[in-house]
Amino acid sequence: MHELSLVMEIVNRVDAIAKSNNVTEVDTIVLQIGEIATVIPQFVQACYPAAVDGTWLTDTKLKIEMIKASVRCNNCAEVFDPIEYHGVCPACACKEHEVITGREFLIKEIVCY
Repeated sequence: MHELSLVMEIVNRVDAIAKSNNVTEVDTIVLQIGEIATVIPQFVQACYPAAVDGTWLTDTKLKIEMIKASVRCNNCAEVFDPIEYHGVCPACACKEHEVITGREFLIKEIVCY
């Protein structure tokens, strides 16, 4: 499960950002995860307590926002949902496309008290 190492890196980054901005109390860390990212949101949520255990971020909350996937067809430039259409362009039936959104794994916000 690579989610634990990813969450630990998020905690390290939040710690560094907070300290460089003289923040001493954080309420919530908001992550954005794309629905076709290689990260499983439920595992991220499950790993979070272990990643913050023993740190000054122990009492913080984790909020995850999902980012819908979208792709652009390489043949006709149609933008579509690859999950809904099983990766096949609804306009021309092409199976080749470029991902526009959906692979993100980002710190969106650090909410302070």
